[in-house]
Amino acid sequence: MDANPDLDAVRTLLVHELGLSAATAATLDANSGLFGDLPELDSMAVARVLTAIEDRFGFVIDDDEVDAELFETLGALSRFVTAKRALKAA
Repeated sequence: MDANPDLDAVRTLLVHELGLSAATAATLDANSGLFGDLPELDSMAVARVLTAIEDRFGFVIDDDEVDAELFETLGALSRFVTAKRALKAA
């Protein structure tokens, strides 16, 4: 079990925004590669996913927070969401 409370929510968001199949969705875990590994996640999809994250979780993502490491794995993206939510709550 992954210790990140936002992992399932971010996975669900990605599945929805990228139109991933049920089979692909079932394989996604914290170590799953995203950008470069999921053909559905191109540069246009990254912008869509970032907007969806902002809308879903209620925070703003600054341009300087977006880099290749953010979309390296599902775990990295969900940890980012958790950290942003914690800052918002503080």
